[in-house]
This record gives sequence, structure tokens and C-alpha cells, in this order.
Amino acid sequence: MNFSRAGFAGSQFADAQPYDAASRRAALDRIDMLATLFDTAFILPGTNVRFGVESLLRLIPGIGDAIASVLSCYLLYEARQLGVPRLLFARMVGNVMLEGVVGAVPLAGDAFDVFFRANRRNVALLRRHFARAGYLNLGGLLPVQIARLFLGVRT
Repeated sequence: MNFSRAGFAGSQFADAQPYDAASRRAALDRIDMLATLFDTAFILPGTNVRFGVESLLRLIPGIGDAIASVLSCYLLYEARQLGVPRLLFARMVGNVMLEGVVGAVPLAGDAFDVFFRANRRNVALLRRHFARAGYLNLGGLLPVQIARLFLGVRT
């Protein structure tokens, strides 16, 4: 086995190039889209309660909670590829673990999952981190404003 200072030299990430601004924004947008699908894609008719695919999966006893947690772990993997600091990554892992552990409790855990939204929280953490670090320039527009422009919603 060949180990280098940066890690295992035989891994596919040994020669990984850092993200440029466009690819970082594309990765964040992809993570954001998946987090929306996982946590807030649907609305309960007659209410303002939003839920996602993970909430539906968690209704399946046992295996549903495991599958939902794996989906969240994919977003963690994507965040790690972006090179987030360890402390931020640990906080994101904590959000997913809390949602997974509490979400395993029948009924109360399902309600917790709908309202906690670990993936949406993690996307907010990522966007805040990259905005503070100066890696994310939204051109003066907030994400909500961009969505309104895209959807044609007037305020």
C-alpha cells in the first residue's frame, strides 16, 4: 500500500482538484435541491406543513429510518467533498444523528422529522459558511429572491 502525506495515494480523491466558484455553486445548488426533496418537497393539503421523501420513508418501520438516514449521509458526503471545516462537518453530522435517533421513535419521531429538517438546516449552515468565507457570491440576490425570479412570483 502506498500512503502519501495527504492520505491514501491510491484513492480516487488523492488528485482531486479544489472547487472553483462555479462548480462550488453548482454543488451547493445540487445539495440544496436534494435537501428540499428530502425535507420539504410536499405540502399537507389544507395546512402549511411541509414534508419530504424522508418523512414518508420514516413511516416504514425499521428500514425506512435507515434508508432516510442514508439519504442524509449522502448530503454529508457531498459537503465533505466541498472541504468544509471539521467543526462545521461535526455539527452537520450531529443534526443528521439527532434526526435519525429521535426519528426512530414511532410517531413522535415522525413528527420531529417533519419539523426539525436536518438537511435544510445543513444547507443553511453550508451556505452561511461559504458566504462568510467569500466563496459564494450571490450577485446581491438572496436565495429567496432568486427562487421568486425563477418561479415568476411577484411580491
